[in-house]
Amino acid sequence: MSVLVLLEGADGHVKKSSFETAYYGSQVAAQLGTTAIGLVIGEINPADLPVMGRYGLKKVFYNNDSQLKDFVPGAYVSVTAKAAELTGATVIILPNSNTAAAIGSRLAVRLNASLASNVIALPEVTDTTFKVKQTVFSGKAFADVLLTNDRKIIAVKKNAVEVVEQEGAAEVEALMVDLENTDLIGKPKETIKATGKLPVAEADIVVSGGRGLRGPENWHLLENLADALGAATACSKPVADAGWRPHHEHVGQTGITISPNLYIAAGISGAIQHLAGVNSSKVIVVINKDPEAPFFKAADYGIVGDLFDVLPKLTEAAKALSQ
Repeated sequence: MSVLVLLEGADGHVKKSSFETAYYGSQVAAQLGTTAIGLVIGEINPADLPVMGRYGLKKVFYNNDSQLKDFVPGAYVSVTAKAAELTGATVIILPNSNTAAAIGSRLAVRLNASLASNVIALPEVTDTTFKVKQTVFSGKAFADVLLTNDRKIIAVKKNAVEVVEQEGAAEVEALMVDLENTDLIGKPKETIKATGKLPVAEADIVVSGGRGLRGPENWHLLENLADALGAATACSKPVADAGWRPHHEHVGQTGITISPNLYIAAGISGAIQHLAGVNSSKVIVVINKDPEAPFFKAADYGIVGDLFDVLPKLTEAAKALSQ
């Protein structure tokens, strides 16, 4: 018996968000009195993997088959199922990402496992069941769900647990799987990756803008604040639809769902579709000159003012704090 943790990689390295997934898996393993083992699929530098021991993993398997340079759902399911069989895993931890959305249900069917996504806390464990807390209705409510099958799959949202690093290094081992043609159905011919200083989904701080910025020529105000805070930039759907910003920066129900530690929204009214993508943020700051803007109801802090005055002042204050 063990806990298997699927780690995500990008550009040959383990994603920062995987540190939290690994730590969550190690805490579940501690509850069960067993060990947590990692799995990373795709092009990855094995030299990056021993560090996962700091986040509670005893061992990390990697599969860097060249056919899996790009994400292929069927193949990822086969490799993960093989790793679960090899390690005797009764619990599989996934990141609550597009990867989990694509393979979670398929893996549950393959392994006859219970599945819970959008999980935000460690499970309550009994002899045969897990009770997990998850967000539902686009983050508007919470639900306690019982996982009763012998095998259980949990997709963990970002910021579900506070990560505590420890001493240690993980053992690293290659895991090659003979893939069948059916596993590779859906293999992309080409992948065009989003470019930018920091991916929105990975950022701890996100600075986002809406139509209140009036046009793309004013976006430097957001970028200056983001640079001062070490943040990523994002936008509302109307901004992306207007072509002011690329669609990979669009956060909301029809865009990217994020849960940073800090979300700053400037010139965004706060439509329900936008809130659905950001309401898991730990702290929300809203800047809007309209005191009746709906977003203020969801904000932890609100600034009623002209963003063209507020953003430069926030930028200068952030720069002063960093000196």
